[in-house]
This record gives sequence, C-alpha cells and structure tokens, in this order.
Amino acid sequence: MSPENRLDQLWKRGRDFLGTHYAILGGAMSWISERHLVSAISNAGGFGVIACGSMTPDLLDKEIAATKAMTEKPFGVNLITMHPDLEALIDACIDHGISHVVLAGGLPSAKDIKRIKDSGAKVVCFAPALVLAKRLIRNGADALVVEGSEAGGHIGPVSTSVLAQEILPQIKDVPVFVAGGIGRGEAMLSYLEMGAAGCQLGTRFVCATECIAHPKFKQAFVKAHARDAIPTVQVDPKFPVIPVRALSNEGTKHFAEIQIEVIGKVNAGELDQKAAQLEIERFWAGALKRAAIDGDVETGSVMAGQSVGMVTSEQPAAEIMRDLVDQALTALAERDADG
Repeated sequence: MSPENRLDQLWKRGRDFLGTHYAILGGAMSWISERHLVSAISNAGGFGVIACGSMTPDLLDKEIAATKAMTEKPFGVNLITMHPDLEALIDACIDHGISHVVLAGGLPSAKDIKRIKDSGAKVVCFAPALVLAKRLIRNGADALVVEGSEAGGHIGPVSTSVLAQEILPQIKDVPVFVAGGIGRGEAMLSYLEMGAAGCQLGTRFVCATECIAHPKFKQAFVKAHARDAIPTVQVDPKFPVIPVRALSNEGTKHFAEIQIEVIGKVNAGELDQKAAQLEIERFWAGALKRAAIDGDVETGSVMAGQSVGMVTSEQPAAEIMRDLVDQALTALAERDADG
C-alpha cells in the first residue's frame, strides 16, 4: 500500500467526521482564528475553527457570515462554556447551520450538548483526563480533543504524550483528536498510529500569510525557541487560575500582579469566584489583543505553544498544510525503504 493510501486510512475516521480532505483542525485562538485564517485553513483542506472568545452574539453572527462568504468548505465554531451569553452564542451557531461546535473552557453541560446536537450539529469537547472523557461521551459529545500542556494559551497540567497514552487506547466510541506541541507531520503520524482520528494545530498556523496577526507578533514567533513559551505562575493555590502558555515578556510578569489584585477583591467580598475568573479572562483577552492585533509584544500576551520553535517563516496556509502532510508521507516512505 502506498504512503498516501496508508495515511488516508489512518485518518479516515477524522476526515469523515470533519468532512475534510485532511483531518487537521486549526486551533481556536482568540483574535487570530477569525474569518481570514479560518477560511484559509478550510480552503487548504483542513478544518478551520472560529474562536468566539469574548465575542458578543451579534459579533459572532457577523463573523460566521463573513467566513461563509470566504469558503464553501466545512468549518466550526469554538465557544467558551463560561461565556455569560452562551445560550445566545449557541443560537447564532444554530441559525447559521454550523456543522461542528467546539465547547471549551470548562466542562459543558449535558443540556447545552443536547441542544446543539438537536440542531443537527456535531459537538466536540476537550478532555483533560480519561474520567472526564468518559463523562463527556455519556453526556453526548460526538468527538474529543486531547490537548496537552505543550499547547499555547490556556493549558492543563498533563503533557500531550501522556494524555494520548492514557486516553487513545481507552476511547473508541468517538473520534479523538490530539493537540498540544504538534509542529510536524511525523508527530501527527505517530498520534494517528496510536489511534487518533486526527490532530489539532494552532501555533503552526499563526504565521500563515492569511492570518491577521500583527507583523511584530508573527516575528516574535519566528524568533522564538521552544523554551521561550512558558506557563504563567499561580500566586495562590486557594484561587485556582488556569495557566496560560505564552512567550516570556513583561506581560507574563504583570499577570502575577493582576492575580494578587483580583484575589484581594475576592477576599474583600467585592467579587465572587466566578466574577473573578471572568475578570482574569478579560485581562487575557485584552492582553492578547494588544500583542496579536496592535503589535505590543512587550507588555501584551504573546500566547504560543512550545512548537513555536518549529515556526521559522511566514507561509500560506496551504503550504503549511502541504508541509505537514509531506512530512508524514516521507516518514511512511522511509519506513518502507528501511523495509
């Protein structure tokens, strides 16, 4: 069997689930995963995902419509479960007939999953542990993303390789996509051979020519090494804060001060825990926008995964996609040659 046929076979389940040529999802990155990058990834044969982030329902409605105008290929929408207008955001996805809704940022309710599924859409959820993966499937999730701590942005405590070993052999009911620290096709191939249906990549697509990120933001990625992408520090264990992986700068240092300020408000009774978490999320949204859109890479948040060291230039999304696939095919072909 040719390398092409073997790769097709390995990610057939993922391709069929997504309705794409390649079982590669674009990671949903706030401010960055908007119409231009999403449509470029989908047009290149992958599956683009709009990052709703802190968008209002009206803004999401416009973003979906604008993306539809730029691609006829499948794409999805990533919604944050703690968003105060989650119900209205789900309405916007349903109204537009979105085929796949990705629920992130917390454990989604069975009610929300059912509502999305009743519209005919598929629901994709993040599974940070095996026990939660099983619960999400019981609650109706159609597919899972296993994302390790090497990823950029909000991260869990366990590495991609460990999560993949823990979850892939155990979960067969639904397709499982692996994410976090993936920057080359050989890594994608290894997870496919372990049983993954496909992979999700975010950092690798930030320097796509179609991405609207500021030139300074992209240049920071090109210059960075894997060790430069570090997780934020939690100041108070009694106030759990999801770590964020970003390139080390003044912004990452400032986050510790923000935590102390917010914890002080909670202790003084000025904020409850949920409101405090939302305030921190707003801080990140603002800091990321300053870096990604305005180009302030010194005090803004340059969220990046550890695969950032493999980003060496700006390329069209289709070229990035082709490089990834070619790397996987070359690995398969070399195996044949070694016989």
